Amino acid sequence: MRAPGPQQREGTPDVASERLTSRPTQPTVTTSPGEHHLRFDAGRGVLLYVPAGYDGVTPAPFVLSLHGAGGNEFSGQFPLRELADDAGLILLSPASHGRTWDAIIDRFGSDVALIDRALAEAFSRCAVDRDRITIAGFSDGASYALSLGLSNGDVFGHVMAFSPGFVAPIETVGEPRIFVSHGTQDTVLPIEPTSRRIVPGLKRKGYAVEYREFEGGHTVPSDVAREAVDWFLAP
Repeated sequence: MRAPGPQQREGTPDVASERLTSRPTQPTVTTSPGEHHLRFDAGRGVLLYVPAGYDGVTPAPFVLSLHGAGGNEFSGQFPLRELADDAGLILLSPASHGRTWDAIIDRFGSDVALIDRALAEAFSRCAVDRDRITIAGFSDGASYALSLGLSNGDVFGHVMAFSPGFVAPIETVGEPRIFVSHGTQDTVLPIEPTSRRIVPGLKRKGYAVEYREFEGGHTVPSDVAREAVDWFLAP
């Protein structure tokens, strides 16, 4: 299911390269609350945020959070950073190799490899609740989160897509629960050819989807972000 958006280009993803191998494990490094800057691949940035109150023993909910086009590891924390401490969320935010994620431009490749390495590093540093791991993203990051999340549903039990443009052709694994939000006045990725097609398509395939439309543009209102986090953390 591929709904076109203004930032989408033609390309066939390499199905073999979209699978992640990293899994939560017993941490081998003690990590304190706060921001931790990880470096991979000639300086590509990865930001690990450990919430206040994290004790290194109690497994915490974990979010792989992906930026939109033109973003970096810092903007990748949007829109969940302000909620992380209260919700106890560990956030991992990598930067894409180019202006946006590989599969948005062409096919899965170096960005998946970096994400896999970053996940392995985060899992070695933090006690993670295996039942509460999600991949989230905004705009291009939402398209990538949906695509990578559905192809790695054995890793991510949840997917949060804020204003996505499409889902790449993938081989799906598992049945993650999905949260999608989109503004009805979005002029960057208009809602009609994107989420209003993506969501029904996901439901037809049997996925449990929570869908939230709001009056607004290409953004994530604070109440929608809070709703997504509450949905993710619900029993």
